[in-house]
Amino acid sequence: MHASSANETSITTPPADVNNINTSQSSRLPGGKQPSGSFASCLTFVLGARLSAFLHRLDSFSLVLTSILALASLFVIGSIMWRIAHAVISGLAVGAGSGILANAQSIPCNGIDNCTSPFPNTTYPAAVDPNAVPGAQSGQISPPFYPSPWMDGSGGWDAAYAKAQAFVRQLTLLEKVNLTTGVGWEGDRCVGNTGKIPRLNFTGLCLEDSPVGVRDTDFNTVFPAGVTIAATWDRELFYQRGYGMGDEHKHKGVDIQLGPVVGPLGRAPEAGRNWEGFSPDPVLSGIAVAQTVKGIQDAGVMACTKHYIAYEQEHFRQVTESSGYGYNFTGEYSANLDDKTMHELYLWPFADAVRAGTASIMCVYNNINGSYGCQNSHTLNYLLKGELGFQGFVMTDWGAHHSGVSSALAGLDMSMPGDTAFDSGQSFWGANLTIAVLNGSIPEWRIDDMATRVMAGYYLVGLDKNPIPVNFDAWTTDTYGYLHYIASESYGLINEHVDVRADHGQQARTQAAKGTVLLKNTNNALPLTGKEKLTAVFGDDAGDNPYGPNGCSDRGCDNGTLGMAWGSGTANFPYLITPLTAIQNEVFSNMGAIEDVTDNYAYDQISALARRADQVGGVSLVFVNADSGEGYIVVDTNEGDRNNLTLWRGGAELIANVSSQHNNTVVVMHTVGPVDISSFYDHPNITAIIWAGIPGEQSGNAIADVLYGRVNPGGKLPFTIGKNRPDYGTDVLYRLNNGTDQPQLNFQEGVFIDYRSFDKQGIDPIYEFGYGISYTNFSYSNLKIVGQRANNYVPNAGQTKAAPTLGNFSTDPAGYVFPAGFHEVPLYIYPYLNNSDIKSASNDSDYGEPANEYLPAGSQDGSPQPKIGAGGGPGGNPQLYDVFYTVTADITNTGKVAGDEVPQVYVGLGGPDDPKVVLRGFDRLTIAPGATATFSAELTRRDFSNWDPVSQNWVISNYTKTVYVGSSSRKLPLQQALGGSSNATAGGYGTHAPAHRMF
Repeated sequence: MHASSANETSITTPPADVNNINTSQSSRLPGGKQPSGSFASCLTFVLGARLSAFLHRLDSFSLVLTSILALASLFVIGSIMWRIAHAVISGLAVGAGSGILANAQSIPCNGIDNCTSPFPNTTYPAAVDPNAVPGAQSGQISPPFYPSPWMDGSGGWDAAYAKAQAFVRQLTLLEKVNLTTGVGWEGDRCVGNTGKIPRLNFTGLCLEDSPVGVRDTDFNTVFPAGVTIAATWDRELFYQRGYGMGDEHKHKGVDIQLGPVVGPLGRAPEAGRNWEGFSPDPVLSGIAVAQTVKGIQDAGVMACTKHYIAYEQEHFRQVTESSGYGYNFTGEYSANLDDKTMHELYLWPFADAVRAGTASIMCVYNNINGSYGCQNSHTLNYLLKGELGFQGFVMTDWGAHHSGVSSALAGLDMSMPGDTAFDSGQSFWGANLTIAVLNGSIPEWRIDDMATRVMAGYYLVGLDKNPIPVNFDAWTTDTYGYLHYIASESYGLINEHVDVRADHGQQARTQAAKGTVLLKNTNNALPLTGKEKLTAVFGDDAGDNPYGPNGCSDRGCDNGTLGMAWGSGTANFPYLITPLTAIQNEVFSNMGAIEDVTDNYAYDQISALARRADQVGGVSLVFVNADSGEGYIVVDTNEGDRNNLTLWRGGAELIANVSSQHNNTVVVMHTVGPVDISSFYDHPNITAIIWAGIPGEQSGNAIADVLYGRVNPGGKLPFTIGKNRPDYGTDVLYRLNNGTDQPQLNFQEGVFIDYRSFDKQGIDPIYEFGYGISYTNFSYSNLKIVGQRANNYVPNAGQTKAAPTLGNFSTDPAGYVFPAGFHEVPLYIYPYLNNSDIKSASNDSDYGEPANEYLPAGSQDGSPQPKIGAGGGPGGNPQLYDVFYTVTADITNTGKVAGDEVPQVYVGLGGPDDPKVVLRGFDRLTIAPGATATFSAELTRRDFSNWDPVSQNWVISNYTKTVYVGSSSRKLPLQQALGGSSNATAGGYGTHAPAHRMF
């Protein structure tokens, strides 16, 4: 448990990814009895409970399910409310986007852009829903799909699969349960831990955040955030960053890194955790996540790609969390979206992660079409394990587990952190999973498949070779402490303070600099020389956090420069180089003069310094930011999600003050995403604007490298910056829109988010997706499109093999009770029963009702199953990735200095319901002055496809396809329609590519 910083209310260390605050401490009952205090636990694990009929039919009766879960919460809500209150952090971010008050039942209009925010819908009343589609409506029902597909070792998993099966064949039922259930929050040294199997010298698995570095430890690197690395548009840097993070996790003793992130994708620009992911474009995110997964796993650690799926905001993601902020409702929000949007937008990058071999997937808190993400048989069984052929294991987010038998049959493989509520000592799985297998509720093949999937990931990345024991403790950085933190047991050495950084700091510096985007540069105001008469630096974003770089728990404040946003996706800084420090070093090395004002509200001092810098012909550098994070922390009334798109701490006013006095003002923005720059972007005294993202520990050095020309900026925006907030067309649902029932988040815009929405609505942004300029210039010419021979698409067909059963197990309950003399660590989750009478152990009076009355049809069927037509391998049907065309173009550096350019290829699919253009490829090229480089990209069958909900497969429509190449989504000087007589098509669809048919 971390100490709180001086400027925030004390909170407990949030969960590994979730993040609810700590919940009640409900001890195991005397005598080792099964946890009876959890109504939901009893409800879902006893095969006869009449109420469990609703839960086991959750896909068809999801609305009833939410009511049942609400009743269950009444048993524990009193004991957790005081902890919920501690999640609200005051933060000293004065001037941050304000207006959403804690009392959600009586919110005034002021502060939310004068009541133009979306209520009750999530699209502004002034905006046009560009593609309101059936299926994105309140009250949607997720269709059931059973049984849960079993892994088959396809797609390069065969060797790992064979090893995993051999291992699982040796296991007892208790050991299989131990492998799939966490030991409980704060039960062991990592943020998530599975049980041990001492008989086989298996020490359990250590799971640890985060997607920017190793969380909750020291002597680790803080890498640039996902949104910043996405701005590099550089495959090699995607991989390098992934490998660096994986290597550090590996040498800390971590087995599973909880990252990377492609959920949220970025539907709403204000969404709190967008910065953890890459981009609202599925192709950019898909390429970035695939390279990151490969890097992490090549370093010898399992990657956990998250959060699956349609997790697009923080508001209303958890009932208990939200109730602490004054909201009153009974179930987490339901993200309601249609099948086409699911496939063409949100599922796309997950398919790339699966194809890259991600070992695990984390499911979400929210509902998808009315069914909880961690027990949604359609998204887990049908889409992920069936259609995408996912071979790894699905784990819950911390606190996202809501049932026992239902979740296991719906495709969940691992419960994290293992307890129903943090430090409760109770579990939906653990001993209850043992009972469910013994009484036949969960078939043996299903528990075998769960364990096999976990161990297959283990062997896939080589964790059986040169294992490194855990050498840190997630709950304290003290050298000595308790191994079982919450139980205060087993005192000893828990932190060895191993330095795992190697040369990663320099890599992080390069990554941050190459992810910096130059948006404006009038009259070559940049680069600077370091010899300016006077360098004036303004803004608290240039300086230090007065409490230190790690002074706010999980970075839950906006003090000093913004090197990292807040939440579980963070890590402790080993240092944080501020912009002011780096610029001072630059100026000092040239014997220059530099002064600064880092108080944004010292108006007189700011004006005076800016005026003097103008008078002597110097330069004014203004640093501003906008922060966000995860919902368990609130900073200046921002409940994870940003309340608006304004700059924080009076940033716009600071810029206005400086630019009114100085005609050479340079603005540097550290932001989590798009911000409102309409008041200053075209101001004549503002000569340059830079978006520097969330740069990590090397923030100052990276921006100095760009400002002073050591790095020629080549980054491109991974999102759009619009003129007005309503222009984006989508927004966070800030207010309850379904009374006290489950909030309904309707994705009525379909596939039209970010630049796709701007194009659809005919709205000009300030800076479009993919935009970024350089200290040199580039020209585009000589587009060539060459067709490649591809076979006709054949849908996947046939049947699977029967589910394998690995070994036998005794059905005698006496063999599953706690061993004589066994010492139970308090609150630790075990697989053992408290007595040999299963009915008594279940503590459910209705135990014994017929299974066929409560379990979903087909959920226990291990016989051969029909294959899914769009499936066939990890990532979907392998023929989706057949290359149709090779596109090349010449890029010439017409300037006087070497620079990087990112040519981008877009495709117009041509249909009335299609975006104008969609990104389909890119590359980052370094080109010498006067030289020409050839850009090359391959376009696959998938790139020309639409999802057909009727045939449940990908098809190519009859509409004309057009290929575009250029420097951004709106600067596309080269284009060619396909299928015509032009030589550029080299035969087009007719000869080489199967157009106008299902594929």
